Amino acid sequence: MKLQKETSERRTARKRWYDDACGTAFALDLIGERWSILIIRELMFGPRRFSELRAGLPGISAKILTQRLEGLEASRILRKRRMPPPVSAQFYELTDWGYEAEDIVQMLGKWATRHPDHDPSLPLSAASLMMSFRTMIDAERADGIEADIGFRLGDDQFVTRIAGGAIDTRRGDPGEADVLFEGSAEAVAGAVYGGVPLKALEGEGALTIAGDRTLARRFVTLFPLPGKLPEI
Repeated sequence: MKLQKETSERRTARKRWYDDACGTAFALDLIGERWSILIIRELMFGPRRFSELRAGLPGISAKILTQRLEGLEASRILRKRRMPPPVSAQFYELTDWGYEAEDIVQMLGKWATRHPDHDPSLPLSAASLMMSFRTMIDAERADGIEADIGFRLGDDQFVTRIAGGAIDTRRGDPGEADVLFEGSAEAVAGAVYGGVPLKALEGEGALTIAGDRTLARRFVTLFPLPGKLPEI
């Protein structure tokens, strides 16, 4: 009886949407509210301040972001910490268990891009672009490449390591990368997923490329989108 009471209290505190023992239903209880899974996506590459999360999710209000962060913290998906002096700023980071949700984020993204209404030209955050590379990389196309690809996307910096047909991405200074893309996430996505020529993006001033240009041209071909669903 005590266990049932404690479980009931946890359900009430979480304001659960479902009363279903299915793991899928419980997953939706934890991350099914609007913005929750996108907050997880933004944290996949390391800790972020509140202002940085809002910058990556421009459509979210401060109130809703606060509520979602509190809910994800209560569910042990993320934690709130404070940087030591002299910074002394508060930031949010995923727990080890929270990082395990990356497979969910990737599979949802790859599954949904097959729908005819998916529009890869819409705005996206830098973290979303980096996650898409992890999701969409074609191991056969990447075979034989061993290189560091750098990105400066507004205030965000990343280094992507490609080796053995696999990809690994981290936040950090891309200064020593073999090729460096600098511009907006939308411009890089236009080259990778929209087929916009790199020269055209450079000509428009939307993108600058430094380093190995042959590698840059090959890089943007490594992430084919899955085929669309047939017309009904």
